[in-house]
Amino acid sequence: MSHRKFRAPRHGSLGFLPRKRCARHRGKVKTFPKDDKSKKCHLTAFMGHKAGMTHILREVDRVGSRSHKKEVVEAVTIIETPPMIAVGVVGYIETPRGLRSFKTVFAQHISDECKRRFYKNWYRCKKKAHTRTGQKWADEDGKKSIDADFDKMSKYCSVIRVLCHTQPKLFKLKEKKANIMEIQVNGGEIADKVAFAQALLEKPISVGDLFSQDEMIDVIGVTRGHGYNGVTYRWGTKKLPRKTHKGLRKVACIGAWHPSRVCFSVPRAGQYGYHHRTEVNKKVYRIGTKGDAKSASTPFDLTDKAITPMGGFHHYGKINEDFLMLKGCVMGPRKRLITLRKSLLVHTKRVALEKINLKFIDTASKWGHGRFQTDGEKRAFQGLLKKDREAME
Repeated sequence: MSHRKFRAPRHGSLGFLPRKRCARHRGKVKTFPKDDKSKKCHLTAFMGHKAGMTHILREVDRVGSRSHKKEVVEAVTIIETPPMIAVGVVGYIETPRGLRSFKTVFAQHISDECKRRFYKNWYRCKKKAHTRTGQKWADEDGKKSIDADFDKMSKYCSVIRVLCHTQPKLFKLKEKKANIMEIQVNGGEIADKVAFAQALLEKPISVGDLFSQDEMIDVIGVTRGHGYNGVTYRWGTKKLPRKTHKGLRKVACIGAWHPSRVCFSVPRAGQYGYHHRTEVNKKVYRIGTKGDAKSASTPFDLTDKAITPMGGFHHYGKINEDFLMLKGCVMGPRKRLITLRKSLLVHTKRVALEKINLKFIDTASKWGHGRFQTDGEKRAFQGLLKKDREAME
């Protein structure tokens, strides 16, 4: 009989317990970046949908690294980020038990996409949400009370956040309800923040206003769900010998006789995936704008091509709006809502400060082997097809 060690490193991290289904579908920002009054007023988060992945070729610019001046191929994720609309301002005051919302002011006009989020059943409801809010902006007494609320925010509040919602009509997904989140305003004095937030009401906010090329950002979202799974898949525990009675994808011993209960650290079967996760330090490789037919072109690859690969992104389709290209992977399946946040850290490392110089962005089809980068290249190689000839006749 072979010798077996009595101890081994544990399987799976206990830092992510409990591994259960996330209560919310949207990634929640639990910590906003630290405020710096010396900087100009700016927003600190944004939302977009994961479209898919591709790969790029670039030259590494990192002195001292073995890869310096060498070409590397890296995976990148494309996140579609159409403009968000600001519909409200929330002021918070500090209490011994943390922040407490002090005043909330909504905009005069709120779209039906946003109102849908306030109702469980849209077609049965009376659709009366925020009708009085609009009336308040219309008359003089209402305007005075709104101005008084903004003045109180400037006087008493320590944190100002802007209520913003996405625009589902621009995503071309089946979703009709807008996703709403509070985005903190950092930089400047409180009065400057209130004026900045007030100026944003009912206006579109583009992703280029928040993030820039080569910046390090954090992504927050919910991972891909895998349902109920056993210990071997969920925790990566070792399978038992082949002839084990009543199955071998199990944990052999789930604890001692005493204490007469199963310890929390013992791997057990249960929910795997659809967990809330935050990934820090994702580098922005490119910020694309709507209507740019050369969004996937580079100084080395002058072909006129957009970021959408041939045949579209798998189970997503075309990118028609602004987008972000991030290094590496991002949690969740395609179409998953991703929250993008400004980094909490002040970056000093060379990897974080490196300038990205893209040489090539792959736009070949992701459905097959993908030999062609554009439709024109495919036609030039294959010549006229039968359907093309029939169309010409």
